[in-house]
Amino acid sequence: MNYETIEHLKDSDFKRLTGVQREIFEQMLAVIEKGLRDFGRPPKLSQADQLLMTLMYWREYRTEFHIAQSYGVSEATVCRTIRKVEDALVRSKKFRLPGKKALQTSDTVFEVVLVDVSEQPVERPKKAKNGITAAKRSVIPRKRR
Repeated sequence: MNYETIEHLKDSDFKRLTGVQREIFEQMLAVIEKGLRDFGRPPKLSQADQLLMTLMYWREYRTEFHIAQSYGVSEATVCRTIRKVEDALVRSKKFRLPGKKALQTSDTVFEVVLVDVSEQPVERPKKAKNGITAAKRSVIPRKRR
């Protein structure tokens, strides 16, 4: 999937597909265009496709192998691209996830029910000598001399 195929989607469908609104995507793309410097051979994917690949990885948590097959690149390229895009976004300090504690706070009230499941003795019948019937072992043949 390339950026050219999804840029004509409605805003609601764009958000459903990428996980971010179109304006946020454009801001991220501007940061990436400024933050990524390409040295050597030009990349096979455009910077918009690289950002879309990273968002696909975050949103769907697909394996790098599957993403590589979708874009026609190697797994190593996917790994490097995701790392480069993440680093550029983090360096810009415009985009960040809330901290752990912000994610853990909730308005949900939990009701706790304690159940006593300690062991209790079970009454079992007592063993008695006269309660056992001894059977004669006549089924085993005796050895003849």
